[in-house]
Amino acid sequence: MSSANQVRASHILIKHQGSRRKASWKDPEGRVINNTTKDSAISQLKAIREDIFSGKTKFDEVASRVSDCSSAKRGGDLGPFGRGQMQKPFEEATYALKVGEISDIVETDSGVHIIMRTG
Repeated sequence: MSSANQVRASHILIKHQGSRRKASWKDPEGRVINNTTKDSAISQLKAIREDIFSGKTKFDEVASRVSDCSSAKRGGDLGPFGRGQMQKPFEEATYALKVGEISDIVETDSGVHIIMRTG
């Protein structure tokens, strides 16, 4: 696949009771995730998104602290990917963004995300 057909993105994932896998690097037993409602996860992400836009925090810094994805170790960076490699809502949201833009809340089977297109 040529790089022209790929995008690069970072994301912040908050898992919740409805997530397909109820464990993460920071919650290996899933105790917090099992007690987090989808609405609560969305509220957390909305607050994080506001803090990023207001300049209170940087995307990669908050991703490394709070994201339930193992990409947190890289500030949320997922690297380059092409169509068909991510869950459909995530893929569609990422391709719709311009480089540097941050998405609204995106729901997938993994949980809820905010995505920043980086390439």
